[in-house]
Amino acid sequence: MKTRISIFSFLMFVLFSCAELEQFARQTLEDDKPLTQSEIISGLKEALIVGTNKSADILGVTDGYYKDELVKILLPPEADVIVTNIGRVPGGQQLLDDVLLSINRAAEDAVLEAKPIFVNSIKSMTINDAVGILRGENNAATMYLHRTTYDGLYNLYQPKIQQSLDKKLVGNVSTSQSWDTLTSKWNEVANSLVGQIAGLKPVETKLDEYLTGKALDGLFLKIGEEEKLIRKDPAARVTALLKRVFGSADS
Repeated sequence: MKTRISIFSFLMFVLFSCAELEQFARQTLEDDKPLTQSEIISGLKEALIVGTNKSADILGVTDGYYKDELVKILLPPEADVIVTNIGRVPGGQQLLDDVLLSINRAAEDAVLEAKPIFVNSIKSMTINDAVGILRGENNAATMYLHRTTYDGLYNLYQPKIQQSLDKKLVGNVSTSQSWDTLTSKWNEVANSLVGQIAGLKPVETKLDEYLTGKALDGLFLKIGEEEKLIRKDPAARVTALLKRVFGSADS
């Protein structure tokens, strides 16, 4: 009886093992099949969508911009003179701090609303573009996306930024109001006789244009980081298609 049971168990083990091996073999053969044009393009699109969504999620929280030194938005270069001489304006330093906080809050507020715009801006790409991106530098997909979508994204993103600038985000005062108060006070000093003698220059920066550009720069920076991670770290390839497409580039 024990012999029969042993033989039965052995046969079941062999049959089960053969089934497992057959499944493994099918999977291996499937993985070894050359990538199709459709798979390459779909994989790259997926990588861009994954990278874009994750980047927007990172930046679209409180302090997503403000406490990240790589993307934190500072005053426009034209306003460096304000930072240097802010002590001449009564209460100027606190006003400056409020403006910086408001600027970054505006970017954080807008980025999640812009996420679907960004995703929808991922256009079809040629097979030559796709192969070049797949075999290219660590930021090849990000640079392609920047080159082909930046102008459209800027035009779509700017109204979102303007809406955020007009929201009363800090102390029941909007970013636009804070900026106008800061620059008007500074420009009064700069345009005064004393300011002219001191060589001070008024600041006329269009804040919405500046902020839109800086916010998008930060977003593309984060997307580039995510692309690099997907290329280098298999654990970051969160779908089977990403594993297959970018795994082929590893070999």
